[in-house]
Amino acid sequence: MKKIVEYRKLLDVTKTASLKELKTIYRNCMKDCHPDKFSNDEERLAAEAKSKEIIEAYHFLVSVAPETHEKDLEEYKKTTASSNIAEFYFENSVLYIEFFDGSKFEYFGVPKNTYIKMVNAESPSRFARRHIYTEFMYRSSSKLVAAE
Repeated sequence: MKKIVEYRKLLDVTKTASLKELKTIYRNCMKDCHPDKFSNDEERLAAEAKSKEIIEAYHFLVSVAPETHEKDLEEYKKTTASSNIAEFYFENSVLYIEFFDGSKFEYFGVPKNTYIKMVNAESPSRFARRHIYTEFMYRSSSKLVAAE
Protein backbone atom coordinates (compact mmCIF):
# COMPACT_ATOMS: atom_id res chain seq x y z
CA MET A 1 0.00 0.00 0.00
CA LYS A 2 2.92 2.31 0.70
CA LYS A 3 4.03 1.93 -2.92
CA ILE A 4 0.59 2.99 -4.17
CA VAL A 5 0.62 6.11 -1.99
CA GLU A 6 4.12 7.02 -3.20
CA TYR A 7 3.15 6.56 -6.86
CA ARG A 8 0.00 8.65 -6.45
CA LYS A 9 2.06 11.38 -4.80
CA LEU A 10 4.69 11.26 -7.56
CA LEU A 11 2.06 11.75 -10.26
CA ASP A 12 -0.06 14.00 -8.03
CA VAL A 13 -3.26 11.99 -8.57
CA THR A 14 -6.10 11.03 -6.26
CA LYS A 15 -7.59 7.60 -5.60
CA THR A 16 -10.53 8.49 -7.81
CA ALA A 17 -8.51 9.40 -10.92
CA SER A 18 -9.86 7.67 -14.04
CA LEU A 19 -7.61 5.96 -16.55
CA LYS A 20 -8.13 8.86 -18.94
CA GLU A 21 -7.08 11.40 -16.30
CA LEU A 22 -4.14 9.23 -15.31
CA LYS A 23 -2.97 9.05 -18.92
CA THR A 24 -3.21 12.83 -19.36
CA ILE A 25 -1.27 13.47 -16.15
CA TYR A 26 1.33 10.88 -17.16
CA ARG A 27 1.85 12.50 -20.58
CA ASN A 28 2.19 15.96 -19.05
CA CYS A 29 4.73 14.70 -16.50
CA MET A 30 6.73 13.04 -19.27
CA LYS A 31 6.73 16.25 -21.32
CA ASP A 32 8.09 18.20 -18.34
CA CYS A 33 10.95 15.84 -17.55
CA HIS A 34 11.77 14.20 -20.87
CA PRO A 35 15.57 13.69 -21.11
CA ASP A 36 15.69 15.16 -24.66
CA LYS A 37 14.72 18.57 -23.24
CA PHE A 38 18.07 18.90 -21.46
CA SER A 39 21.48 19.55 -23.01
CA ASN A 40 23.51 19.23 -19.83
CA ASP A 41 24.53 15.59 -19.19
CA GLU A 42 23.84 15.84 -15.47
CA GLU A 43 20.34 17.24 -16.01
CA ARG A 44 19.65 14.66 -18.72
CA LEU A 45 20.62 11.78 -16.40
CA ALA A 46 18.41 13.19 -13.63
CA ALA A 47 15.53 13.57 -16.09
CA GLU A 48 16.07 10.00 -17.30
CA ALA A 49 15.84 8.66 -13.75
CA LYS A 50 12.72 10.74 -13.07
CA SER A 51 11.15 9.52 -16.33
CA LYS A 52 11.72 5.89 -15.33
CA GLU A 53 10.03 6.53 -11.97
CA ILE A 54 7.07 8.19 -13.69
CA ILE A 55 6.71 5.32 -16.18
CA GLU A 56 6.82 2.74 -13.38
CA ALA A 57 4.27 4.69 -11.31
CA TYR A 58 1.92 5.08 -14.27
CA HIS A 59 1.98 1.40 -15.22
CA PHE A 60 1.49 0.35 -11.61
CA LEU A 61 -1.45 2.69 -11.04
CA VAL A 62 -3.08 1.57 -14.30
CA SER A 63 -2.74 -2.07 -13.22
CA VAL A 64 -4.59 -1.45 -9.91
CA ALA A 65 -7.19 0.97 -11.27
CA PRO A 66 -10.87 0.04 -10.81
CA GLU A 67 -11.45 0.37 -14.57
CA THR A 68 -8.72 -2.20 -15.24
CA HIS A 69 -10.23 -4.55 -12.65
CA GLU A 70 -13.69 -4.18 -14.17
CA LYS A 71 -12.37 -4.99 -17.63
CA ASP A 72 -10.60 -8.15 -16.38
CA LEU A 73 -13.13 -9.18 -13.71
CA GLU A 74 -14.65 -12.12 -15.59
CA GLU A 75 -11.23 -13.63 -16.29
CA TYR A 76 -10.16 -13.01 -12.67
CA LYS A 77 -13.27 -14.68 -11.24
CA LYS A 78 -12.83 -17.67 -13.56
CA THR A 79 -9.20 -18.12 -12.51
CA THR A 80 -9.78 -17.71 -8.77
CA ALA A 81 -12.86 -19.96 -8.77
CA SER A 82 -11.63 -22.83 -10.93
CA SER A 83 -7.83 -22.91 -10.94
CA ASN A 84 -5.84 -24.04 -7.93
CA ILE A 85 -2.69 -22.38 -6.66
CA ALA A 86 0.55 -23.72 -8.13
CA GLU A 87 2.90 -21.54 -6.06
CA PHE A 88 2.73 -18.63 -3.63
CA TYR A 89 5.10 -16.57 -1.56
CA PHE A 90 5.02 -13.48 0.63
CA GLU A 91 7.32 -10.45 0.58
CA ASN A 92 6.88 -6.99 2.14
CA SER A 93 3.12 -7.33 2.73
CA VAL A 94 2.59 -8.52 -0.84
CA LEU A 95 1.30 -12.03 -1.48
CA TYR A 96 2.33 -13.41 -4.88
CA ILE A 97 0.17 -16.23 -6.25
CA GLU A 98 0.68 -18.27 -9.41
CA PHE A 99 -2.16 -20.50 -10.59
CA PHE A 100 -1.99 -23.76 -12.53
CA ASP A 101 -3.58 -22.00 -15.52
CA GLY A 102 -0.49 -19.73 -15.70
CA SER A 103 -2.14 -16.61 -14.24
CA LYS A 104 -0.18 -14.63 -11.67
CA PHE A 105 -1.52 -12.06 -9.21
CA GLU A 106 -0.10 -9.81 -6.52
CA TYR A 107 -2.21 -9.03 -3.44
CA PHE A 108 -1.28 -5.89 -1.48
CA GLY A 109 -1.50 -5.20 2.24
CA VAL A 110 -1.80 -8.85 3.27
CA PRO A 111 -0.91 -9.23 6.97
CA LYS A 112 1.85 -11.71 7.75
CA ASN A 113 -0.47 -13.68 10.07
CA THR A 114 -2.94 -14.17 7.18
CA TYR A 115 -0.09 -15.53 5.05
CA ILE A 116 0.94 -17.88 7.88
CA LYS A 117 -2.64 -19.15 8.15
CA MET A 118 -2.62 -19.76 4.39
CA VAL A 119 0.64 -21.71 4.62
CA ASN A 120 -0.80 -23.86 7.41
CA ALA A 121 -4.21 -24.34 5.79
CA GLU A 122 -5.19 -27.80 4.60
CA SER A 123 -5.98 -26.26 1.22
CA PRO A 124 -4.27 -22.94 0.45
CA SER A 125 -6.54 -22.54 -2.60
CA ARG A 126 -9.70 -22.83 -0.50
CA PHE A 127 -8.24 -20.51 2.15
CA ALA A 128 -7.40 -17.92 -0.51
CA ARG A 129 -10.91 -18.12 -2.00
CA ARG A 130 -12.38 -17.35 1.42
CA HIS A 131 -9.86 -14.85 2.79
CA ILE A 132 -7.68 -13.36 0.04
CA TYR A 133 -9.28 -12.95 -3.38
CA THR A 134 -12.10 -10.60 -2.37
CA GLU A 135 -10.39 -8.92 0.60
CA PHE A 136 -7.21 -7.36 -0.78
CA MET A 137 -6.24 -5.02 -3.59
CA TYR A 138 -4.63 -6.98 -6.39
CA ARG A 139 -3.17 -6.74 -9.84
CA SER A 140 -2.37 -9.24 -12.52
CA SER A 141 1.36 -9.75 -12.78
CA SER A 142 1.11 -12.25 -15.64
CA LYS A 143 0.07 -9.40 -17.96
CA LEU A 144 3.06 -7.35 -16.77
CA VAL A 145 5.47 -10.11 -17.77
CA ALA A 146 3.72 -10.50 -21.14
CA ALA A 147 3.96 -6.75 -21.80
CA GLU A 148 7.73 -6.56 -21.11
